[in-house]
Amino acid sequence: QVRLVESGGGLVQAGGSLRLSCAASGAIFSWPVMGWFRQAPGKEREFVARIRRTDLVTYYTDSVKGRFTISRDSAKDTVYMQMNSLKSEDTAVYYCAAGFVDGTTVSNYATWGQGTQVTVSS
Repeated sequence: QVRLVESGGGLVQAGGSLRLSCAASGAIFSWPVMGWFRQAPGKEREFVARIRRTDLVTYYTDSVKGRFTISRDSAKDTVYMQMNSLKSEDTAVYYCAAGFVDGTTVSNYATWGQGTQVTVSS
């Protein structure tokens, strides 16, 4: 069973940066795709970025392209998301997830972390 633990959230001013981490344990080799989602108050959980474990191909939602970068350290079984030029609309709980397909919907991912809060003040 895979366990995902996020960290790195916090309070930052608009224009600032944060780096989120997602540490994985368990049978992580069986999950080809790792993703980041976020959920703002009163809104549905939305896709942010994903990375393939084998060839490191990445994909981003349009609103974060050029500002966020997803990466992974295979030796540490950890996925990161560097977030730059943060905006107030990036405020949300950010979740790490593991899945089998290159998807952008919640249903494509089967294992989730507990989430980490990111708050961007304007």
